[in-house]
Amino acid sequence: MTVKYISEKLELDVLCGDTDREVNGVYTGDLLSWVMSKLTADKVWITIMSNINVIAVASLADAACVILAEGVEPDPEALEAAKSKDVTLLSSPLDAYSLCVRISELTGESK
Repeated sequence: MTVKYISEKLELDVLCGDTDREVNGVYTGDLLSWVMSKLTADKVWITIMSNINVIAVASLADAACVILAEGVEPDPEALEAAKSKDVTLLSSPLDAYSLCVRISELTGESK
């Protein structure tokens, strides 16, 4: 399953980045130090945090993408950092729980 598949099926707003990346799971969290120790490569990261530190953590972990939940918009500095660090950034009006459920459902559909 790709970021593009998820973004199209869930009608996510693609703010920047490469949507052709393969996804290998989902992680949800907002405490950056905790996320840094748990998020692994190729995972979708769902958060309500929208500052430049989110981009740093996503880049460090090599996340497939970051989905900003609940209609959160990135800080302008974060959006520029995402573009420069090739971090794919998306936004959704859905809450984190709903996003996780919907992505889980998509996993079954894409097999």
